[in-house]
Amino acid sequence: MAGLGVRTVHSMGEVKDGVVVFSAHGVPPSFHADARKRGLEVLDTTCKFVYDIHHESQRALSDGAHLVFIGDPNHREVIGYTNDLDPSTYHIIHTVEEARVVEWSRYSKIKVVYQTTLNAEEYEDVVQVIEAAHPDTSRADTICYATKENQEAARELATDPDVQLVLVIGGKHSANTRHLHDICARCKPSHLVQGAEDIDPAWLSGVTCVGITAGASTPDYVIDEVESRLNALASTAV
Repeated sequence: MAGLGVRTVHSMGEVKDGVVVFSAHGVPPSFHADARKRGLEVLDTTCKFVYDIHHESQRALSDGAHLVFIGDPNHREVIGYTNDLDPSTYHIIHTVEEARVVEWSRYSKIKVVYQTTLNAEEYEDVVQVIEAAHPDTSRADTICYATKENQEAARELATDPDVQLVLVIGGKHSANTRHLHDICARCKPSHLVQGAEDIDPAWLSGVTCVGITAGASTPDYVIDEVESRLNALASTAV
């Protein structure tokens, strides 16, 4: 991307002119207003499910609910949801310990919203702490269906008795991919690789069946390269 002249920036202040691309994680609504004000051309690639959360959050606030975002406070998606909100109207919760220290009873009602790329099952105990502290707590179904399906498929793959090792292909900084690796690692020896060059032949010692899964944004050609590398290592071993 950089070779094609596409720069990556982390704030609107770094964009002086031309076209600004908003990534699938979305941005705060104020970024759109700022871009229009400065005459920038906007290419908006925000995921539909991310926009659904923006809309769900605004409806909940209008209905008098206090928002609870379950997710990583440093993730771009969560920053996009909360950056323009009054800090008194929401919490970002990531652990049971964080949930327990909040006095939830002081709010009239609570709406729980998940970061789209999370494995919701991993945060069930966190939400249950909030629900136990406040009877008027409801959950928004905001986990991306593609994420759900990918996680379910990864779990099925990792529990297959024929599979001895699982490789999860994708960016090591991607929350989506890390969650897939966490799911698989609970069941089988698993490794997170960004490409074929990350495969250690030692992992394959005594292994006759390798399962492969990948993050939602992993290009098909990277998956093909990993599969080709595995086949080449298998033929060499024989």
